[in-house]
Amino acid sequence: MNKRLLIVAVALVLIAGAGLYWFQPWKLATDRHVDEALAVVPAASSSAALPAGSSPAALPAASGAAVAPEASASGPAVVRRGEFVSHEHDTAGQARVVRNVDGSHTLELVDLATSNGPDLRVWLSDQPVQAGAAGWRVFDDGKWVELGRLKGNKGNQRYAIPAGTDLEKLTSVAIWCKRFSVSFGAASLTPAGVSASG
Repeated sequence: MNKRLLIVAVALVLIAGAGLYWFQPWKLATDRHVDEALAVVPAASSSAALPAGSSPAALPAASGAAVAPEASASGPAVVRRGEFVSHEHDTAGQARVVRNVDGSHTLELVDLATSNGPDLRVWLSDQPVQAGAAGWRVFDDGKWVELGRLKGNKGNQRYAIPAGTDLEKLTSVAIWCKRFSVSFGAASLTPAGVSASG
């Protein structure tokens, strides 16, 4: 009888250990702060969506392509941007794609605030951002590019975008929990100077 109880006890400990490893519930009660230096961009490149009546020269082409706003050739420029919406966890902050002087691109997460969790990644996706539960699990349905593990659930951070990434098709970014295939939060990446609805 004692031997059976020992076997059951050992089994329960192993199951509990596996569950703790898989779900990592303590992460929901802890934060990881990151404060990486963000690109310094000209005011015209970093401003919010242009108000009605703004100069057409400052707007991208109607095709919706990632056209850089008027920016100095000697500095970086924001070519796409968007605000995060919450999915499975409350998420806030801004995402922006910066074109660097050498032609490469970087994704910057500005003032990100979301929950910590297991196996969080940063994905660019071709799926549209949907509010509410309908948008939680769509980002692995189409094409996506993983930029790396989420460095922290709070603060500013930068991720290199691989050369050749089609930013006209991968028009959203998601904080993706790869272990459970769910989005914590996501943002539509619209051309800079164009509102999310425009």
